[in-house]
Amino acid sequence: MGDPFVLSTPAHFKALGHPVRHRMVNVLRQRPATLAELAEVMGAVKGTIAYHVKVLQEAGLVRVVDTRHVRGGSQQCFGLVSGAFKPESDAAEWPEFLMKAALAEMTPPRDGDVESTSLHHLWLTPDQAGALVERLKEVLAERPQRQPEAVPYGLLLSLYRADIPSLPDQPTGKA
Repeated sequence: MGDPFVLSTPAHFKALGHPVRHRMVNVLRQRPATLAELAEVMGAVKGTIAYHVKVLQEAGLVRVVDTRHVRGGSQQCFGLVSGAFKPESDAAEWPEFLMKAALAEMTPPRDGDVESTSLHHLWLTPDQAGALVERLKEVLAERPQRQPEAVPYGLLLSLYRADIPSLPDQPTGKA
């Protein structure tokens, strides 16, 4: 689907900020779908789905990708304008936005689920941090295609400067 779509307006963030629309975007990452398909898979009323699709469409995130004629009417199929979204470089609220989105889509673990949520701190030089980011991008680029028996798992990676004061290597002897 080409380059990531750049999120730059309040309408973009407002559209993606609603949990129903966020879920809908994740569903549409799989393939384009009709309102009826979206309503069924999301367990919602078609009118509600139509409203949320309209908000996404007006924000420029979703578009009509196909129109089919069925029983004397037409049925529209909606798809994302891009396979990925990214913020403008100065969008300081992006990390918080992603954290909230990840928390909203987390489900309680079921028997047999693989789950790992943890916070780790690494002491890295700027060069090491850059190399780690590049390595993680390579790993994500190698992810396998969707398989029929596969279930979705979320992965939120964030490498950030942590606000942790540094102790000197040796104790100062001050009490």
